[in-house]
Amino acid sequence: MAAAGDGPWLDDAAGRLVRPYTVSGGRTRPTAALDLLSQVMATGATPLGYLGPEHTQALDLCRGPLSVAEIAAHLRLPAAVTKVLLSDLVDCGALTTKPPAFHHNPTDRSLLEAVLDGLRRQL
Repeated sequence: MAAAGDGPWLDDAAGRLVRPYTVSGGRTRPTAALDLLSQVMATGATPLGYLGPEHTQALDLCRGPLSVAEIAAHLRLPAAVTKVLLSDLVDCGALTTKPPAFHHNPTDRSLLEAVLDGLRRQL
């Protein structure tokens, strides 16, 4: 039985009825440079041509800036497939992308220790 709003795309017993490689047309490499932390946002331009349901869903999610990782989670798709879908939308001008901006060294020991301390306090 499918969950409400999922329509024919999900099934409790079988899982996703459309396999991820089908969603991306068998493509595994995006044409746009996208990182998991890249921010994408809709431009307001109407994409020309056919968009699959996942493209439409991704575009709806991008009304405000979201990271590639967040979009993949919302779509319940692997990150690689999500990157291909998003790059299709970037290529047709429907999305704009911004690379992640690090104001610090992401592997800074003091930062990692602070994150670990915060996690320990939560547990």
